[in-house]
Amino acid sequence: MAWLALSGMRAPDSATAGSPLVVASKSDTEGALTGAMIAQVLEKLNLPVLRKLGLGPTLIVRNSLLSGEISIYPEYTGNGAFFTGTETDPIWKSPQGAYDTIRRRDAERGLAWLTRAPANNTWLIAVNGDLARREHLTTMTDFAGAVRRGLIRLAASTEFVESPAALPAFEAAYGFALPLNRIISLPGGDTSVTARAAAQGISGVNAGMVYGTDGALAALDLVVMSDPLDAQIVYEVAPVIRQADLARHPEIAPALARVFTRLDAETLRRLNARITVDGDVAEAVAARYLSENGLLP
Repeated sequence: MAWLALSGMRAPDSATAGSPLVVASKSDTEGALTGAMIAQVLEKLNLPVLRKLGLGPTLIVRNSLLSGEISIYPEYTGNGAFFTGTETDPIWKSPQGAYDTIRRRDAERGLAWLTRAPANNTWLIAVNGDLARREHLTTMTDFAGAVRRGLIRLAASTEFVESPAALPAFEAAYGFALPLNRIISLPGGDTSVTARAAAQGISGVNAGMVYGTDGALAALDLVVMSDPLDAQIVYEVAPVIRQADLARHPEIAPALARVFTRLDAETLRRLNARITVDGDVAEAVAARYLSENGLLP
């Protein structure tokens, strides 16, 4: 991975007196939302902020943090499995274990993980609401039974289909094998496409790859299959900040903890929906939520 080339380098100190804190995010809906929350809280602390929201995919933003080009961004605990090359370690399927592990490993790289949100934005499978109600499908155990009865046609990314941590992990845990001719595999990872296909029955699809906090699930009448056997890696979002910046501004940690401890899955789905379904701007959604809940310092 490209980030490894940077991990041993001495990064420039971005925390010089008076320099702005560079707040970044990935180029996805929830990244823009949580990145905007971080930026707005820091501004309320009267700290100078420079936004680089929507900076890019995971490795670009991660590399930027390691190199000192940015100060803080929201990241998912489960990505620590890939940052450390330990994807098969079962510790990543434990919320506390995943958080403690990446926090400890990243401390060696000069990074600090702040308080995480109690919401698992992991890979999941959602089923068309009509089918789920008719066949009483609510869990991956139920889903496995539907696969065996030949009822499921799945839309998913190629990565989801092929990665040992995704569909194969579900198949191994729940004892089913979805035939390739029952899968429509897409090159991208856009869950809005797979979810819409499941909801609208596009090309006969009735199930789609989704993320746990996707905003459009309720609007599309999709039923998310729960994962009682914890087949998937846990992805809880948390602010990750350079230790030098946190040492200079220790008030950041408690201020952001007040925000992220309240971001459960239901809350994130609702806020994400205001962006993806209602068409609101992430900055406005973040500002309204923080203000309404008294979460600005």
